[in-house]
Amino acid sequence: MPAEIGEVAPDFKLPSVSEGDFTLSQFKGEKSVILSFHVFDFTSG
Repeated sequence: MPAEIGEVAPDFKLPSVSEGDFTLSQFKGEKSVILSFHVFDFTSG
């Protein structure tokens, strides 16, 4: 299902090389977060 502009993203967790895991919710109310998806990066397609 595609996301719409302005839609609230679900919380998720991503590993960090230097500081453990990051979650989207830890930035809520603190910083702006931009999500960018690059489907064909690092692929031969």
